[in-house]
Amino acid sequence: MTLAKYEIVQKVAEVQSFTKAAKALGLTQSAISHAITSLEKEFGFPLIHRSRNGVKLTVDGQTMLVAMRQVLQAEELLQQQAAHILGVTKGIVRVGLIPSISNKWMPSIIHTMAHKFPGIRIELREGDYYEIEQWLMAGELDCGFLNSQNVKQITYTPLAKDPLKCIVYKKHPLYDKEMIELKSVENEPFIMPSYQGVNDVGRVLDYYHIQPSVRFELFDDRGIISMVEHGLGLSILPQLTIAELPPNVRAIPFVEETYRVIGLATMYNTSPATEKFIDVVKEWVSHYVHE
Repeated sequence: MTLAKYEIVQKVAEVQSFTKAAKALGLTQSAISHAITSLEKEFGFPLIHRSRNGVKLTVDGQTMLVAMRQVLQAEELLQQQAAHILGVTKGIVRVGLIPSISNKWMPSIIHTMAHKFPGIRIELREGDYYEIEQWLMAGELDCGFLNSQNVKQITYTPLAKDPLKCIVYKKHPLYDKEMIELKSVENEPFIMPSYQGVNDVGRVLDYYHIQPSVRFELFDDRGIISMVEHGLGLSILPQLTIAELPPNVRAIPFVEETYRVIGLATMYNTSPATEKFIDVVKEWVSHYVHE
């Protein structure tokens, strides 16, 4: 029963609502409330702060959630190891994704997983690099797609290079070029991709000592492309995000070597199900993704 209570706390923390947590777990709202109250009585301090805006974990509740996740993960690992000994592969793999991987890689990878390991359930969570790294560190994910390794606790496996290209609108003088030098963007109005974590575009510009005239900074790739389409500036985006461009916009490669590295990050002590997922991803990338 204790593990079930920990799962309830975890879900309440995720959705910040007793009602939504009850629906997600197939329980009544009173059962959710009773479980939380029971744990609070057992621990001797509040776990949940209730307000008109919903429910949130207290500071003590956040501390306890980290320990609860460790217990739940240990139980999941125990069950997976037992199944592995019996020759049955099953379990849950929680995967952190950046949007371009969600769109281009994951549908095929999930099909492959379902065919090879039908007993493994994949749960997906989308965010930027920084969020995925934080979720990994907090134990909310089993693995995640990142562009670098920033912390020692994370194991990082590079998978593929994704070229960075210049996005140009039709009336711009660079539009008909087959390739351009990176310095071509330096004096142009520039739409800078902006997100938390290591910025791939900023890293490349810094490496080649290019200082563009940044007009706007945007997070959403579609917004950046729209700005370029309307002649408001140039930009640089990864190939995976620009497979479909408007008819009056082109993606032009650079003379210099410009790319981001996409890799798969995990914490130590991965579960058997996570290891199977990693093997499938590596095999899929080797067959379908070319540097």
